[in-house]
Amino acid sequence: MISIVPVNNKKLLKAFIDFPHDLYKDDNNYVPELFIAQRDLLTPGKHPFHKHSSLQLFLAYKNNEIAGRIAAILNNNHNKFNNTNDGFFGFFDCVDDEAVAEKLFDEAKKWLKDKGVNTIIGPVNFSTNETCGLLIDGFDSPPVAMMTYNRPYYTRLIEKAGFGKKTDLFAYQIVSGDFDDKPARLMELLNERLKQKGITIRKANLKNFKKEVASLREVYNQAWDKNLGFVPMTDDEFDYLAKDLKLILDPDFCMVAEHEGKMIGFSLCIPDVNQILRKVKRGRLLPTGIFKLLTQKKKINGIRVIALGVVEGYRKLGIEAVFYGSIIQKGREKNMKTAEASWILEDNFLMNKAIQNINGKVYKKYRIYEKSL
Repeated sequence: MISIVPVNNKKLLKAFIDFPHDLYKDDNNYVPELFIAQRDLLTPGKHPFHKHSSLQLFLAYKNNEIAGRIAAILNNNHNKFNNTNDGFFGFFDCVDDEAVAEKLFDEAKKWLKDKGVNTIIGPVNFSTNETCGLLIDGFDSPPVAMMTYNRPYYTRLIEKAGFGKKTDLFAYQIVSGDFDDKPARLMELLNERLKQKGITIRKANLKNFKKEVASLREVYNQAWDKNLGFVPMTDDEFDYLAKDLKLILDPDFCMVAEHEGKMIGFSLCIPDVNQILRKVKRGRLLPTGIFKLLTQKKKINGIRVIALGVVEGYRKLGIEAVFYGSIIQKGREKNMKTAEASWILEDNFLMNKAIQNINGKVYKKYRIYEKSL
């Protein structure tokens, strides 16, 4: 007996957030999401997404035990910007049972159809500005910070429910000692050429964080606007993300490019805090999780290149190469063993080529699916 229950109170929300911890309890590669962060993300009034859009969470029960979860998501800003009528599914987790998965998808589709949607896309946890994509290749290692993870059988559950591929996302691994450090060797020459064009590269100024974030947001919404499924972040959404990232940010890994004082590009790397979060039981910082987070931060030996972009009109001038050179240089100084550049759309040929040129290797692939309603 399978039943689907809409999440409409704090007790059910807690069960929704905690379900993956039980599902993956024997999986060494699983990294629990922080409970507080997930609760705020999914609670209207806590996260800026809810100011312009809506979602409904569902739990599946089989024989009176939770067997799956899903979110039906209506992102009005996505539809307005892309002139589409899409709905999304996200936060999908399920036991290996096609009947349970189908019931969850049916409920999500029904909720979205009632909103007038004609296509369902996912897994996307609000938009491509948040976590998205189903892991389809590279199950032999844990995800890095702010990347998704799932069991291999999820592919079958989603495809059996009638979904087809929309696009694939690549995650590249760059291993210390195995990369081409040409950008680092040419840094001085490239910087000199850029200066002659009035372009300078500097570290982000965290002391003037508010002003810096405003410029970063402007560049982000310009430099990424041609990407598939992109939706501009609102001021509140960008500020919310920046505030979270500031807690883990290493300013040495956040560089900006300016032309005559105006920001035209940036690169952002974050420490792979998942190396610590793997050990935080059920995503609870209290009583001992916060201690692990604080005391083990210096042991992190990997980074994720989370964003690297330049606005149109300033590309192919060498700015991207200087960003990569800086990442390599600082990574060496800080004894970083690995870097992951993720995620990159499969058809973003310029970015894929740039990472391949420094010997980055695709080691994980993620897929976004779609289905007509």
